[in-house]
Amino acid sequence: MTPTSGVPEVLARSREAIAPAMKQAVERLSPDIRRLASYHLGWTDRAGAPLGAPGGKGIRPTLALLSAEAAWADAEVGVPGGVAVELVHNFSLIHDDIIDGDRQRHHRPTVWSVYGVGPAIIAGDALENLAHQVLLEASQATGPAASAALAEATSAMIAGQADDIAFEGRRDVSVEECMAMSAAKTGALLGCASSIGAILAGAPPATVGALRDFGSHLGLAFQAIDDLLGIWGDPERTGKPSGNDLRQRKKSMPVVSALAAGGEEAEELRELLLGPTATTGPGSPDGPGTPIPTGADQGTDPPGDEPGPGTGPTAGTGPTAGAGATEPLPPLRADQVERAAYLVEACGGREWTTVRAKAHLDAALGALERVRISAVPHRQLADLAVYVVERES
Repeated sequence: MTPTSGVPEVLARSREAIAPAMKQAVERLSPDIRRLASYHLGWTDRAGAPLGAPGGKGIRPTLALLSAEAAWADAEVGVPGGVAVELVHNFSLIHDDIIDGDRQRHHRPTVWSVYGVGPAIIAGDALENLAHQVLLEASQATGPAASAALAEATSAMIAGQADDIAFEGRRDVSVEECMAMSAAKTGALLGCASSIGAILAGAPPATVGALRDFGSHLGLAFQAIDDLLGIWGDPERTGKPSGNDLRQRKKSMPVVSALAAGGEEAEELRELLLGPTATTGPGSPDGPGTPIPTGADQGTDPPGDEPGPGTGPTAGTGPTAGAGATEPLPPLRADQVERAAYLVEACGGREWTTVRAKAHLDAALGALERVRISAVPHRQLADLAVYVVERES
């Protein structure tokens, strides 16, 4: 594998280049929305007081800057693309936290849990719209093409999120369906991030396509690692409880591949996560009827973190417990999470997902070899790809 010792410096350089443009963009939002966006981005506390530490790793804007340099342009050409992709990414995070009922992100209360669901939705919408304003104002020549590419990627990401939600109401999801969902939900936006700087630089279609494919494969590798961390990640590093995805009964890559393995342990895992098998019929998870939404927390809000009456998710969602059932299954208990993690690993889900992450990393690196790009950013893109797959948070 490519050495990754220089990646932190590349990420730091990117953050330094992107930060002023991000702040300038967010300043354009109305004061109420700007307050939520600044909090989510880690710039301020809930009272609006400035914080010193920036939030997030900045992988997506770094890809945008490197893609501009890969196309033989200055890194600053990719800055509007980096800002736009980062805005869309954070729009998706704010909404994802609402959908999943997550109260913590990066060791801080999530936006909806502090300010309420309605304001959080509006803040996310505002970030997505702002992204296109940034691109359309960046360049009359290439801004519209960059905006169109981001819109296409965002559309795919939303479709992937919709599939992810729909999967929670189904007992059987194939490995192929899971991978297609991940390609849309994560791969599309990383593919855009990895090529949007080249689009802004006016690069040839072949170069843009190779960089987009690099990012798409990197996105699948990224999601595979994210799914592994969602089960076995260290809470001190991930900022989320251990086994969080299992607690929420998510059909992530390790889970779907484990369920597909068959055998007694796979069936035990199926019943643990999805409940006893029910007769197919109207309203059941496997029969016709209204799709089951996802998201929302279960049970009582923890003291001191309540968003106020009528402002938080109110009805838990996920797999239902039998034909015609309307109530979702509750989150798994700690002992059930531990047992489910064991079963996923025993059925080969952890190994399968690790192998897939490596395969998509190799495919990403291979895409960079299809066209002639500038040597230094070529190496830095490869280093960053390895870094993403080896990350622990």
